[in-house]
Amino acid sequence: MIHRKITVKGKVQGVYFRATARSIAVKLGLKGAVKNLPDGNVWIAAEGPETAVREFIDWCRIGPTGAVVTSLDITEGTPENYQQFDILHE
Repeated sequence: MIHRKITVKGKVQGVYFRATARSIAVKLGLKGAVKNLPDGNVWIAAEGPETAVREFIDWCRIGPTGAVVTSLDITEGTPENYQQFDILHE
């Protein structure tokens, strides 16, 4: 299992990015969380099998219809043993 923290930059709020990311993550069997950031970006923690995390990251580069992803910042992390994939409202 691997853990990645992903910051998605661009026009990624107000386009159902969080809900769609959660749906894709669940289909891939990933655990983690997603939330909007005050700066207009989206933060994601994703963990699971390496192939599934890579596929999820590939989806993040495009996002849902209406999103304009300009870049991703990806960092490795230690698995935090999330129990599911949550949308955070902070």
